[in-house]
Amino acid sequence: MQVDEATVRRIARLARIRVGDNEARSLVSELSSILTWVEQLGEVDTDGVEPMTSVVEARIKMRDDVVTDGGDRDRILANAPRAEDGYFVVPKVVE
Repeated sequence: MQVDEATVRRIARLARIRVGDNEARSLVSELSSILTWVEQLGEVDTDGVEPMTSVVEARIKMRDDVVTDGGDRDRILANAPRAEDGYFVVPKVVE
């Protein structure tokens, strides 16, 4: 796929990147070669290939879904600047 200088400038404007005249001319060939390579990827036969999220198969360690009291409330509230009746006290943010 070939990209022209106007397309490079439009992409730069959309990305909010300042591109000078010399940069725009060099980016034409760079972007064209990148897009040509991406087009080549479309030729790869991927039939029967499972989608992957990682190259290493990993399982997330799951913990039991158990309701707890969150540990030791008094010890946690000791770190609070202000606590009252077992709850954090925060400034009012909505009038």
